[in-house]
Amino acid sequence: MNDVWFPEPVTLKFLTGPRNVASSFEALECLDQQWPEWARGRSWRAARRACRDALDGWRIARDAHKAFLKAARRAGLVPSATRSPRKSRAARTIGSPRPEMTFSGWQ
Repeated sequence: MNDVWFPEPVTLKFLTGPRNVASSFEALECLDQQWPEWARGRSWRAARRACRDALDGWRIARDAHKAFLKAARRAGLVPSATRSPRKSRAARTIGSPRPEMTFSGWQ
């Protein structure tokens, strides 16, 4: 079983100090040994599953990284990403109703 390296490391902020997690194996170790008990919910289980699957060759490193980062954000161990506001799109104009249609239905 080979370790699967994340595209970029995740820096977690624990009470004991920061920790860099750069691979699926390190993530599993962190999830099992250092994760707060109160934060072991659905996203924690999904992160464990994704990291194990990546180590077994069933998923790619990006999937494991994404799941781990989501669990870490939910646990408050990394700041949530600031998203840029979406660009507003011009509303599409819809032509007038077809002549054979009225608001009461078909003529």
